[in-house]
Amino acid sequence: MKVRVLVVDDSALTRRMVAEVLEKDPEIEVVGAAADAYEAREKIVSLRPDVLTLDLEMPKMDGLTFLKALMEHQPMPVVVLSSFTKGGSQHALQALQLGAVDALGKPGDPAALAEMAPQLARAVRDAALVHVENLLPHPDRPRIAAPAAEPAAFDPRQVVLLGASTGGTEALREILTRLPRRMPGLCVVQHIPGGFSRSFAERLNGLCDLDVREAADGDWVEPGVALLAPGGWHMELRREEERHRVRLTQADPVWYQRPAVDVLFHSAAACGAAPHAVAALLTGMGRDGADGLLALRKAGARTFAQDEASCVVFGMPKAALDLGAAEEAVSLDAFPARLFEAVHRSSPLS
Repeated sequence: MKVRVLVVDDSALTRRMVAEVLEKDPEIEVVGAAADAYEAREKIVSLRPDVLTLDLEMPKMDGLTFLKALMEHQPMPVVVLSSFTKGGSQHALQALQLGAVDALGKPGDPAALAEMAPQLARAVRDAALVHVENLLPHPDRPRIAAPAAEPAAFDPRQVVLLGASTGGTEALREILTRLPRRMPGLCVVQHIPGGFSRSFAERLNGLCDLDVREAADGDWVEPGVALLAPGGWHMELRREEERHRVRLTQADPVWYQRPAVDVLFHSAAACGAAPHAVAALLTGMGRDGADGLLALRKAGARTFAQDEASCVVFGMPKAALDLGAAEEAVSLDAFPARLFEAVHRSSPLS
């Protein structure tokens, strides 16, 4: 059965181009188009699409306002198309927080949409498979209380490695905002467009006790700091004496992704970081990260995967669990405490 899509954009040219791009995929059927939120609302009722593509800058009602109302009253998978501008990136991240499945950068020239045809079609197909109930915003939960007796300092070789894809921006927010600053250095790979990763890091930095920033080539992995792989760049872990630093490359995509989780995980296993590492694979489509997580576990790392019930898409974690790469499936709500316990060693995991 084909994925039925409604295209929502105020530009007639963009609506036509998006429809043409999606219709070339044999698994997708564009059932209609709408120029504004009010027309979209009517066509959702009459056409019952499986997935919406949504522009955020529209007349009468902006896309964020429409998305908020949609997720409150009739939750459904939404793929946002937003400009690569600073404002566009911030709006796209707000859309993900409100429940959008994915956010893609929209080129300034609608004709250039043809160049992102595989990415757009894949995002729409993936969106049709999500657990809609897990798209809804999570309530803020309290941060983890630091133990009465904390280590004076972490072993500089300790590192936490996190990988995520579809649904991962909010899963990472849920985890990182609840962790205290007293943590080993973290390296994070989220499948995200190049124009959005810096805004994502800045948003997390404003919410977290941790120092969250977009990684730069050569950055040291330091306690209390979370380094986010830039969109469009792989992030590798390299060991130098008794410390680690990151290396950014633009090698070929892995599992259609750059950054790819497997690149980070395999590099950590190869450089000897595993005995001092805690690694986790979160919600996402496909299997990126599963092989790398297995390599880490075999080399001595503590490894976890998000459980099916809390995933937006149970693809990457399922692949890891099926391989035996993850020692335990953990709910999103329990993840911060699990990671905290694992790195502090003071509360052994059962």
